[in-house]
Amino acid sequence: MDTLQSKCSRPQGFDPNHEGHSGWQAYDIARNNIAGWVQNAKPDIVQFMLGTNDVNIGKRDVESIIGSYTIMLDAMRAANPRVKVIVDKVLPTSWNDPTIEALNNAIPAWVQQRTTAESPVVIADCSRAAGFTNAMLDDGVHPNSQGDQFIAGQIGPKLIQLINDVRGGK
Repeated sequence: MDTLQSKCSRPQGFDPNHEGHSGWQAYDIARNNIAGWVQNAKPDIVQFMLGTNDVNIGKRDVESIIGSYTIMLDAMRAANPRVKVIVDKVLPTSWNDPTIEALNNAIPAWVQQRTTAESPVVIADCSRAAGFTNAMLDDGVHPNSQGDQFIAGQIGPKLIQLINDVRGGK
């Protein structure tokens, strides 16, 4: 498995059991990587925040990004029909990119259409509407420590709930 572990140095005790890749785009992950990753790992839970690079680097529109989410979810479910997914609303940029705001507005309808009892999809709201501010950004795009704390507060409880659901279901 091609993990971040193999690409950069890491602090002692770093957990390499993830597929975190700085600078990657949902579009490319969906079409080139996700199927192999999830077939190898067969994850019970997947959490992702993707779309910023698709907008800022790839100049993709909301439809393309949501389509990439669908490809990824289909691959996850092919690997594990009971996979539970947390999709994060995307962090705002300091210049208030309208495509990111439109993507965040589209995510709830996508989740509602795609969630199932067997394989729920839930939202971790890391958007401006949930309280993320420009002061939580380090460089206009990436979170600083305050932003990291905000993100953890949005994702953490959902992740704990899904872990408990998986443990109870086995």
